[in-house]
Amino acid sequence: METFIKSKRLFSLFFAVLVGLMPISLLAQSATEVLQKSIAYHDPQGYWSSFQAALKIDLNQPDGSQRESDINIDLQKGKFSMTERRGENVVMRSLNGEECTISFNGKSEFSDEESKKFGLTCDRAELYKNYYTFLYGLPMKLKDEGAVLYEDVEDVVFKEKAYLKLKITFKEGVGTDTWYIYLNPETYAMEVYQFYHDETKNDGEYILLSELIEYEGMQIPKVRKWYTNKEDKWLGTDDLISISSLP
Repeated sequence: METFIKSKRLFSLFFAVLVGLMPISLLAQSATEVLQKSIAYHDPQGYWSSFQAALKIDLNQPDGSQRESDINIDLQKGKFSMTERRGENVVMRSLNGEECTISFNGKSEFSDEESKKFGLTCDRAELYKNYYTFLYGLPMKLKDEGAVLYEDVEDVVFKEKAYLKLKITFKEGVGTDTWYIYLNPETYAMEVYQFYHDETKNDGEYILLSELIEYEGMQIPKVRKWYTNKEDKWLGTDDLISISSLP
């Protein structure tokens, strides 16, 4: 009997050690749980659903050019505006429900050439709205109805760091790209995301996230560095200079 008890204790100890060595993703019940832990890290109070904020974002590009943007996002009222400065040119785009307003250097009328060169269209305004609300709403946006989360959680090494990797696609009419989110295996913080238009061609880009800004309990990545998947070429860096309450 004593031998049996000792054997049972040894087995329990072995099992505990084995479980401790197992990758975190194998211990998690599902990708949904892992995603929820990431959301709990980035938005513990659930503020994103009623997000209202003014963001100041600087974009730096390889050719030395810069774009300064003041962006207002008001999810409660369905409003979005973006004032973009490139050199001496200033573009303002505003969406309020179905109402769209565009101005270029303070003028509401501009030539077709200016419209084409500077993207002075409501379609471009809608594109920016979707772009910024998606990227700055991650990982919370992955709970949206149109997002399809794959239940397999991968343990991967990317840029010499270990991550938990989630795969997301989108329902028809919502999006066509395939996205991957890389999470810190200890904190579940987002540190990388990556997308492909056609993964078999290794196209698309990956984005390295660093630093955090806290706003209304949220932990929002401050710096986003964009690279091509295929060539590993730096495309630009978005720097969230500040975030504050709407004026």
